[in-house]
Amino acid sequence: MKIATYNINGINGRLPNLLRWLEESQPDVVCLQELKATDSLFPEKPLLDMGYHAIWQGQKSWNGVAILSRHGVIKETRRGLGGDPDDLHSRYIEAFINGIVIGCLYLPNGNPWPGPKFDYKLRWMARLMAHAARLQTFNLPVALVGDFNIIPTEMDTYKPKKYIDNALFRMESRRLFHELLDQGWADAIRQLYPDERIYTFWDYLRNAYGRDAGLRLDHFLLNGALKPMLVSGAVDKHVRGWGHSSDHAPVWITTR
Repeated sequence: MKIATYNINGINGRLPNLLRWLEESQPDVVCLQELKATDSLFPEKPLLDMGYHAIWQGQKSWNGVAILSRHGVIKETRRGLGGDPDDLHSRYIEAFINGIVIGCLYLPNGNPWPGPKFDYKLRWMARLMAHAARLQTFNLPVALVGDFNIIPTEMDTYKPKKYIDNALFRMESRRLFHELLDQGWADAIRQLYPDERIYTFWDYLRNAYGRDAGLRLDHFLLNGALKPMLVSGAVDKHVRGWGHSSDHAPVWITTR
């Protein structure tokens, strides 16, 4: 099964790019983030016309997550994280597809640091970790997939010193990410490419894509049952170079 993640950065404005990439890449399951559309404006029909069923949780102007699947009707298992009834952000949706539990997430950016947005990022991460610990008790393959807005190591940024005080690279963020891994999750792309600089995001400013001045923000975390099934994975970097592209590129893995 080919599972992908793509921060689309506005699904309606970039729908032609999304459909073009789906036709080219033919993923079985896709986790989308940053829909920037209300539920009623989600483009269900064009996706269904391409053979993709979808579940989604939209939000006007910001956030929003969705899961697409070519495996028929999707069994939704959760939307949103527990632990904060006042949190109305659309950042997590989960489904059971073809024998795998897939959680699609869009972790808060957290900038500027320090400040309330960074504090919210850490609180949200703590809630994710609590839910991830519960998922670890499932006797099923599980994947946590999406835009984590965390640069895990210095290898995951073209210029570590530039990001020392950025919420994406702050030690507090990275420490929680590694505590999450310590629950038993495997970072799939890093497992496949242990010694390579792999980027999934290039800023719109200063010709970042042309200079390959990137960051690795989009991750697949696999539990112990799914990790042995990992076969391959890559970043469709060229999609970032298309006109009117998201600042993220699609990332995918295959499992047997």
